[in-house]
Amino acid sequence: MQYLDNLFFAIILALGVSYFVKNVKKIIRNINLGQAIDRSDRSSDRWKNMAMIALGQSKMVKRPIAGFLHIIVYVGFVIINIEVLEIIIDGLFGTHRVFSFLGTLYDILIGSFEILALLVLVAVIVFLIRRNVIKLRRFISSDLKGWPKSDANYILYFEIVLMSLFLLMNAADFHLQHIPGGFGHYEQAGSFPISHFIAPFFNGMNPTSVAFFERIFWWLHITGILVFLNYLYFSKHLHILLAFPNTYFADLNPKGQFDNLASVTNEVKLMMDPNADPYAAAPIDENATPAKFGASDVQDLNWVQLLNAYTCTECGRCTSSCPANQTGKKLSPRKIMMDTRDRLEEVGKNIDANSGIFVPDNKSLLNDYITAEELWACTSCNACVEECPVNISPLSIIMDMRRYLVMEQSAAPMSLNAMMTNIENNGAPWQYNQQDRLNWKNEN
Repeated sequence: MQYLDNLFFAIILALGVSYFVKNVKKIIRNINLGQAIDRSDRSSDRWKNMAMIALGQSKMVKRPIAGFLHIIVYVGFVIINIEVLEIIIDGLFGTHRVFSFLGTLYDILIGSFEILALLVLVAVIVFLIRRNVIKLRRFISSDLKGWPKSDANYILYFEIVLMSLFLLMNAADFHLQHIPGGFGHYEQAGSFPISHFIAPFFNGMNPTSVAFFERIFWWLHITGILVFLNYLYFSKHLHILLAFPNTYFADLNPKGQFDNLASVTNEVKLMMDPNADPYAAAPIDENATPAKFGASDVQDLNWVQLLNAYTCTECGRCTSSCPANQTGKKLSPRKIMMDTRDRLEEVGKNIDANSGIFVPDNKSLLNDYITAEELWACTSCNACVEECPVNISPLSIIMDMRRYLVMEQSAAPMSLNAMMTNIENNGAPWQYNQQDRLNWKNEN
């Protein structure tokens, strides 16, 4: 019977991990649909960025209450799941608390795990209250409805269940360990500062029944962890994993410094010197499709921008700090990232359904997901970039889509077209000729 349990556990573990790996490969495939961009420079700065922001949560604490609670959940969830390694070994080989040979260190570890589990429960309950009772504005905005809103609550319920099962499992284990004369393989191991208060619930119960409940809690806990692992792919909580590469590959240039399009640079070189050959290093392929200016769909964005989309936590800090959004404009940086991810997922499903080839579906990120009105509402102030706790840049996507509107569709707002016409005719954004520029100094 024991071996059947071990075999069954091995099958569940293999299925859970293989499905997770399959989805990870799909994410990597989708991200690689983006244009190439080199982010291999300044490796020491990038490691520091990742250590401070993804691991150290340095940007989270800019909002102290949410930041402190998030750190509790983050640290608690990561550290508590170190015990998953022990659970896996016990499940595969039929052992009981295989790391108990660590003695006092093991007592300290289990004790700290339990205290963290309780703190996580408290923090998650506060998060639920903030979202569903207090209803903070950034959690009830019109761009966060339907699945995204429900998803956040589902994750919090998940965490409550997992932490509760962890404590209940330990409580039943603690009770069985202290039965006079011992019971089965439940030898005394570990320290249980929280679950020993729950253990009296099992007093008077048949030890066999307690052992049954302990096994039920154990199975539900490890199965729940595997379900949660695979739920990440469908959830905003994918940032638990992607925050690390996202902060490593983030743009290290000063905020406000925009990149130049190579295709535009080449055109300018030709305008400045018609005899120059900007393509000398790369001969022109006459059959190649001309490079697109800017981006109209996810395949036109670079792979870091697509990584950004998958990493978005949907926390709404970007939107709550956006001056355009605050004045009633349609722009929501959070929606820009969510729309990019939704369109990328749609493109990925298209590829899956057509044997690895994308079949044009007469849709695009521009217009079908993100409107020109949203794009032109942006002031390019970088508030969203500054606020994001995992270094996402909605602005870079907005600017690339604006480039497409201006350079491919000539669809700039009237005021911007007037300015560009003045620059072309007068060499300045104002509507008077160059000879009149200094007239102001003669007014007195």
